[in-house]
Amino acid sequence: MRRRFFHLQLPIGGDATAPGELWCEDGRWIGVYRVGLGEEPPADLHADEEIDLSGLWVLPGVIDGHVHFDDPGFTDREDFETGTRAAAAGGVTCVVDMPCTSLPPVTSAANLQNKLEIVSPKAHVDFMFWGGVSGNSMAEDAWRDHLAELVEEGVASIKMYMLSGMDTFLDLGVDQIGEALGETARLGIPAGFHAEDRDLVRRLTADLQAQGRNTLIDYAASRPHAAETRAVRNLRRLCGETGARVHVVHVGCGRALDEIAEARSEGLPMSGETCPHFLEFTVEDFAVAGSALKTAPVVKSTKDRDRLWQGLKNGDLEFIATDHAAGVWPDEKHTGSAWTDYGGIPGVELALSYVYSEGVRRGRISLQRMIELMSEAPARFFGIEDRKGRLASGFDADFVVFDAHEVWQVRGAELHNKNPYTPHEGATLTGRVCQTFVRGQQVFERRVSEDPESTPADAVDGAFGPPGFGRFQRRRTTGP
Repeated sequence: MRRRFFHLQLPIGGDATAPGELWCEDGRWIGVYRVGLGEEPPADLHADEEIDLSGLWVLPGVIDGHVHFDDPGFTDREDFETGTRAAAAGGVTCVVDMPCTSLPPVTSAANLQNKLEIVSPKAHVDFMFWGGVSGNSMAEDAWRDHLAELVEEGVASIKMYMLSGMDTFLDLGVDQIGEALGETARLGIPAGFHAEDRDLVRRLTADLQAQGRNTLIDYAASRPHAAETRAVRNLRRLCGETGARVHVVHVGCGRALDEIAEARSEGLPMSGETCPHFLEFTVEDFAVAGSALKTAPVVKSTKDRDRLWQGLKNGDLEFIATDHAAGVWPDEKHTGSAWTDYGGIPGVELALSYVYSEGVRRGRISLQRMIELMSEAPARFFGIEDRKGRLASGFDADFVVFDAHEVWQVRGAELHNKNPYTPHEGATLTGRVCQTFVRGQQVFERRVSEDPESTPADAVDGAFGPPGFGRFQRRRTTGP
C-alpha cells in the first residue's frame, strides 16, 4: 500500500521545523519532501491512503540500544510483549535487548535462537539482541566458537560486565576482558561494558554492611566515582592494546566520561552512552524517590549531571539509551534494605519526552542533536544505519508523531510496561508521543477514554498494533 502523510512538520536542522510531506510504500520511504523549503512530490505520485497529521511533528523512530525485557526467565519483571508495548507508547521503534537478564543468557547461537522463538510472537516493535561473554561462558572451552556464532547470527554488539550481581552472568577480570576483546576485534564487532571496579565496590560494600549501614546513601557510597573511573581507565588501556571497539554503557560519572573523551581525542575507538535518570537525578533525590531510583551504577552529583549534558552536546557521548530494567513493584523495591532492593528502573516509554522537554526545550541540546543521539547514532553503532534512524528515501518508515507543545504530568500507574513505576513520578514534561509507526504501520495511538472510571492506561486499550509485528533486525556488517 502506498501511503501519504501530510500537514506535518519535519525537522530541518538545529531547532527548526518546516511543513513536510511523507510517502511510503511496502514499509519504506519512497519520498520525504520538505514542502516548506520548496520540495514538492511529483504530480503523478498517487496514494492508496492519506493521513492528515494536522501540524504535528514527525521525528525518526527512537532506537533504544539498552533494554532488559527479561524474556524468557524473569517475566514477572517484564516480558517482550509488555516491554515493546511500552516502547511503542514512547516512540521507540527498535529496541536492543541485553543478553544477561534472560534464561539461558544469550552467550551462544543456540541460546539466541531459543530466545528468538519465544519473543518474536510478542514484539510490537522491531528488535535486536546483544550477545554476551560472561565468566560462565568463558569457563567453556568453546567460548570463542560461541562468540563467533553470535556474530554470524547478527547480534548487535557484545556485552560484558566488570562487576555483576548475577550468578547466571558472571563478571570478568581484566585479563579475561583483554582476551575477549582480542576476539571481538578479530570479529569486527563492538563490545559494551558495565564499567565499575569489582574489587573496590565489593570491599566498600562489605565494610558498610559490617557497620550495619543499609540506607540508599550507604548503597551509593559503595559505588563511588572512583569505581567507574578506574574501570573506564582499564578499558581505555585495553582498547589501546587490542584495537577493539569499546563502548561504556550507562555512564553516570563525569570523570569516567573524561576518560572516554581523552581516549577519543587520542584516536581510540571508544565511546559511551548515558541514560535519562543520570541526566535528571542526583544522590540527593533518594530522599524523595527512594528505591524507585536505585540503579547500578548509581546516580551521583549535580556536577556529574552537568558534565553528562555537556558530553551529549559536544559529542563526547555517542547516544542515549534507557537501561530499562523494571523490578517487581512494589515487592522487589521495598525489601527493607537498600542492599536487597532490586536495582533497576523502567525508562523506555519516557525517554523521548524527557530528553525533548529537559534537553531541547531547556536549550541543553538542539532538536537535531536529539535526533542524532536517539535515532541516527544508535543505528550506526548497531550496524542498521542502512535502514533505520533517518527520514530518508529507501529507509524503513519508522517514525513518531509528536506533539511538541503538550504539557503533561508523569504518573507511573499510566505507563505500559508490566511494573509501572518511575522515579519521574509527578514530573511535568512538555512534548508527548501521539502515534508511533514501524515500517509504515501504526503500532501505537494515544487515545482519550470517555469512560470516567477508566485510568489513562485503560484509555489506550486497543490502541496498539498486534504483537508479533516487530521483526528481528540483524547487524548489517561486522565492521567496528
